[in-house]
Amino acid sequence: MPIFYLNFVVFVFQYENPWTIPNMLSMTRIGLAPVLGYLIIEEDFNIALGVFALAGLTDLLDGFIARNWANQKSALGSALDPLADKILISILYVSLTYADLIPVPLTYMIISRDVMLIAAVFYVRYRTLPTPRTLAKYFNPCYATARLKPTFISKVNTAVQLILVAASLAAPVFNYADSIYLQILWCFTAFTTAASAYSYYHYGRKTVQVIKD
Repeated sequence: MPIFYLNFVVFVFQYENPWTIPNMLSMTRIGLAPVLGYLIIEEDFNIALGVFALAGLTDLLDGFIARNWANQKSALGSALDPLADKILISILYVSLTYADLIPVPLTYMIISRDVMLIAAVFYVRYRTLPTPRTLAKYFNPCYATARLKPTFISKVNTAVQLILVAASLAAPVFNYADSIYLQILWCFTAFTTAASAYSYYHYGRKTVQVIKD
């Protein structure tokens, strides 16, 4: 499949500082994900909305800082930011499905796509790592070997998925869980998820920039 195929003879790596503010914000978002899942399962939707807003703020801030301060941009961040989004979205969709606020087929579609993309990221890391490939080198965040560039439709899809999460969290608070507009948003989210998956299949190699001398 094009998304997994990389045709390079020699791979090199670049040493970089992984402890940037955007990376710390992404890690914070990952840490908030299980907290949100617990709050949703316990049906504390008011508090969950507040925590979700905080998670969304970390997403906005890490992108803003990385774009405006060159020393805060990193190859690790190019993978960690979308990974944090995928972990957050996966946990939110599973817990919201458990709470009967999002349909099972939609959650299955979203998680299946994210699992494939995460597997692709780990594969790219393996293929771009210089030999000899060791576990210590593989998991060392200081060694940057590739930058990931999400497709436009993937960015749109992430925004749509998060909008659905916000709408679903607010539904029991404002009593519109059976709204037709929420069901339309389910269908639109399914469409953007499928379109995003296809975009990575079609433009796979263009979304990976290998770092080389």
